[in-house]
Amino acid sequence: MQSQNTETLISLRGVTMQFDRKVTLNDINLDICRGDFIAITGPNGGGKTTLLRIILRLLDPSKGSVTYLGDKGSGKRLRIGYLPQKNLIDSSFPVTVKEVTAFGLMNTPDITKEERMRRIDDTIRLMGLSDHADNAISELSGGQLQRALIGRAIISRPEVLVMDEPLSYLDKDYEHKLYHIIEELAPTTTIILVSHEMSAIAGMANRHLIINHSLQECHASRHYAHDACDC
Repeated sequence: MQSQNTETLISLRGVTMQFDRKVTLNDINLDICRGDFIAITGPNGGGKTTLLRIILRLLDPSKGSVTYLGDKGSGKRLRIGYLPQKNLIDSSFPVTVKEVTAFGLMNTPDITKEERMRRIDDTIRLMGLSDHADNAISELSGGQLQRALIGRAIISRPEVLVMDEPLSYLDKDYEHKLYHIIEELAPTTTIILVSHEMSAIAGMANRHLIINHSLQECHASRHYAHDACDC
């Protein structure tokens, strides 16, 4: 499945994921194109997070292939930002907000030290965490940690931004701020986002996918609802 854009960044063909005898994903074919904003929903246990991890090459599929643009000889390496589910993060790990945010720049060695520090400070300020920059993440609330992880995901100005349940733990005020941040990123960033809260996000996305072990693509945002799509 492909958007109207012609430049494919990531292509999945025949992707199947099986754990022991349980099939989590079955024969997924998907082209992710530059400029796409893909909103993904589906029931719990339907394979959404597994799909994201396969797209990111954090997990090898049991069958099928995942191809990046750079694999076709362009020599380019995609800059990818990733927000995992918060429950995958060890909040007792002894790092500060500033260090977590800086981790997002690990694959951007071409920027100067001054630019690096400026981006870290600007991102922490954007996340509303300036007063907590030197705090260990174990001292943060759930919402503050989520904001620090969002900062890590966006600080590199990624070409592709992958977010798994970004609204989790956020209060309503910062939830609305995150919508504005995503809107500002969308014109220059390919976005893949999993969320159960689709009311605002669906209006921004140009592609809507339902993942329930297999893949279904919807074409009308007005049909989009919690864990379901009347396509």
